[in-house]
Amino acid sequence: MDNDSSHTIEVAVEAEAWHTAVTDPEGLCRRVIAAVLAEEAVPAGGEVSVLLTGDAAIRELNRTYRGKDAPTNVLSFPTGNDVAPDPGLSALLGDIAVALETTRREAEAEGKPLSDHLAHLLVHGTLHLLGYDHEEDDEARRMEAREVAILARLGIADPYRTEAVA
Repeated sequence: MDNDSSHTIEVAVEAEAWHTAVTDPEGLCRRVIAAVLAEEAVPAGGEVSVLLTGDAAIRELNRTYRGKDAPTNVLSFPTGNDVAPDPGLSALLGDIAVALETTRREAEAEGKPLSDHLAHLLVHGTLHLLGYDHEEDDEARRMEAREVAILARLGIADPYRTEAVA
């Protein structure tokens, strides 16, 4: 369940193809989310749940909760809790869902490993749980800078870097 003794990170793999698409998807999710929580200095007791699913399920979630009838790569559902309500209890930070087919298409189109793209989406989703947003330009720059810094610490290249055109 948890590779970080100070936080609880639950991972459910609904789309079994994640197991062949990425080596140890559960472990990857836990490592990445633990890194984000550590980088953002989230107090002990934070709890995050991840659902690794497919396009059909994420489309339904997107339609139900955002009114958008289309699949997407990642959805975040923050609870708004930032501290544990009672000593010894977890603060439910929220849930993240990631769709395999969309994530795979994006990774292939961008020429990057699927595991790196999944890591980026997990960082992005976790930052949303912690209150980051990208609706305004200044918010987007702040969020992207945090994503790049956290991914760099995980050994993953800047997902926003574009190659110079000769």
